[in-house]
Amino acid sequence: MAHEPELILLLIISTLVDYYCGIKMYEAKSKSIKRHYLLLSIITNAGILFAFKYLLFFTTNIQWVFDFFGAEVLNDQDVNSYNFNNILLPIGISFYTFQTMSYSIEIYRGLIIPERHVGKFALYVSFFPQLVAGPVERASRLLPQLKSDVKININNIKQGIIMMAWGFFLKLVVADRLGVYVDEAFRNPDSHHSLSLVLGSIFFCFQIYYDFSAYTSIAIGAAKTMGYDLIQNFNQPIFATSVAEFWKRWHISFTQWIRDFIYKPLVKKNRTPRLLAVFIVFFINGLWHGANWTFVVWSLLNALILIIEISTKSIRYSIFDLLHLPKRARELIGWGTGISLIITTLVFFRSPNISHAMVYVKSMFTFNNSFHINILDNYFELFLSVILIFVVQAIYYYKGNSKVYELFTERTKWTKYSMSLAYILIIVLFAINRQNSFIYFQF
Repeated sequence: MAHEPELILLLIISTLVDYYCGIKMYEAKSKSIKRHYLLLSIITNAGILFAFKYLLFFTTNIQWVFDFFGAEVLNDQDVNSYNFNNILLPIGISFYTFQTMSYSIEIYRGLIIPERHVGKFALYVSFFPQLVAGPVERASRLLPQLKSDVKININNIKQGIIMMAWGFFLKLVVADRLGVYVDEAFRNPDSHHSLSLVLGSIFFCFQIYYDFSAYTSIAIGAAKTMGYDLIQNFNQPIFATSVAEFWKRWHISFTQWIRDFIYKPLVKKNRTPRLLAVFIVFFINGLWHGANWTFVVWSLLNALILIIEISTKSIRYSIFDLLHLPKRARELIGWGTGISLIITTLVFFRSPNISHAMVYVKSMFTFNNSFHINILDNYFELFLSVILIFVVQAIYYYKGNSKVYELFTERTKWTKYSMSLAYILIIVLFAINRQNSFIYFQF
């Protein structure tokens, strides 16, 4: 919004419409009137999101369908005249529109009462630490904190600064470093050997995890220094022993949003079959991530895997019982299978189009006698990348995503000084200077 300040009007529109609709729903005497204001809120937010994020996508696909049947609706000159290609995607639009919609839906359900102070409600919508990439907060969690008196708390400030420092380390030293290898692997997948492509997909899994969790750590840390607690967005997802568990631990705020406001109403109120509801939810999940079929395919593949995993649970457990496998062995099998499938599907997430993803997957599984994985011709960077992944995962294993600050706060004074100096040296010596924005800024 700094480069296109007029786009802040969209944020103002969402804020004012939902503020107005919230009060009117609370004052409404009948269910039908409440429903009308809820629809106004949803249509406004979804309409803004559609116009700025999906209009070109749907226009292009509708045109493709008509072209397939020999009917021309819009030619290239028409598309250019309507300036579809010049529509800018406002940063954070997918996050704050969903956040404001949850406010309206929760008032409609009678879970919260509307905020009468327009300034405090505007602060909830535009709370800067998590505005552009989440986590997607609920009004029932954040609004009471914003309305309460905040006192200076030295422990909160210390914890917040450490979480922010951890986020900068994840982004600048680890995620962006992995991104160098990933970019090269995905640039020309048909020119690389299978093992290098496998490593590229593994690195991308960790890159997007560390990149996104880095922003979340910075947002949580910044809010913490001011006395506010944001929801934790990750809970050791790489250690999940199934795909279902992975999705419970990954992007938690959005997963809970889509579960509470889409999946549950489909199943409980509309009596949609559970399998169909899963596909609908994951289709929306894919589109939310971007106006590209690669995101939809990635998400639907996860839905298919999830359904197969749930449907075959009893069979798998029976086989495990017959083999007398201990719990640890079962968890290891579940983890290995789940994370392998997650890594494979992420190829579609990273690829610019479906055909590129198919070439990558085909080349990845075209095994040969070559063991060349150092496509950057820099063994130090390759070795360092692997070491950093193990270090970060070890920290997450022992402290989780939410207690990283304990690595510093539980040390003696001189140890803290040494760790602070080491941190500064690491950032100076090993940070990747590519001026990369956070991956989830594009959503």
